[in-house]
Amino acid sequence: MDRQIPDKLFFRIGDVSKIADIEPHVLRYWESEFWQLRPAKNRSGQRIYKKKDVEIVLDIKRLLYEELYTIPGAKKKLNSKTKQMNEQLSFEFNRENVIKIIANLKKNLKSILTILDER
Repeated sequence: MDRQIPDKLFFRIGDVSKIADIEPHVLRYWESEFWQLRPAKNRSGQRIYKKKDVEIVLDIKRLLYEELYTIPGAKKKLNSKTKQMNEQLSFEFNRENVIKIIANLKKNLKSILTILDER
């Protein structure tokens, strides 16, 4: 199932269909079922998939066809994966610590300016 995704910026539905080896109507159905799969449309209304969209399509296909999840089960699995990725990307910080770091940075910069002014 490890399909090579060509190194392109955008893919049309036919390209994605060939890469994933599924019919275009299946892709359109998955778009209605999985919120993660929302390809943009160009001015003429054609779907334009990005590489990330193609990866999601391959994930959905793996969940449904190889791991034999139902649509609701695949949704849950994909939601948890998306949530986990978002948690890894979130940067939580303590406001007081940030204020202390900024104050310390200002102090150090002033010290540097004083040293430079003396020269």
